[in-house]
Amino acid sequence: MSQTKLFEPFKLGPITLPNRLVMAPLTRNRAVPPGMVPSPLATDYYGQRASAGLLITEASQVSQQGQGYQDTPGIYSKEQVAGWRKVTDRVHEKGGRIFIQIWHVGRISHDSLQPNGSKPVAPSAIRAKGKTFVNGTFTDECARRRFRRHRNPRRQRLSARPVRQGRHQ
Repeated sequence: MSQTKLFEPFKLGPITLPNRLVMAPLTRNRAVPPGMVPSPLATDYYGQRASAGLLITEASQVSQQGQGYQDTPGIYSKEQVAGWRKVTDRVHEKGGRIFIQIWHVGRISHDSLQPNGSKPVAPSAIRAKGKTFVNGTFTDECARRRFRRHRNPRRQRLSARPVRQGRHQ
């Protein structure tokens, strides 16, 4: 690809990117405990990079049970959504485009990151080969607890409210 193409606008579905530079996600471990809210550092970090065609945020857990590493932000509470709103507002103020990467790490977690110290929930009984980052160091993931499916699908509804879509150009 020629250098001139790199800086040309690009149509990505309904969004027009100002250039073809995409910032890949990178875990920052800077969320503020105990609520795992994106910190002011996140607002600055993503704001400083808004001139890229598209920013993809660090992965953010969809529930507390989905957390796999210490100090990673979530997107399941009102406070977390408000924290991400500050980030996206800053990026949009600077003319940037931003997507959030969401995750649930399943087996790659540790009981110290789980509600009430319970075992992580995972869809598989196979032990993961990876490690997780807790208490400032990498450690083996712990045993998982069995995933139980509710018979009544209404019991599985999420309590978090959906995030409103940002404005895109």
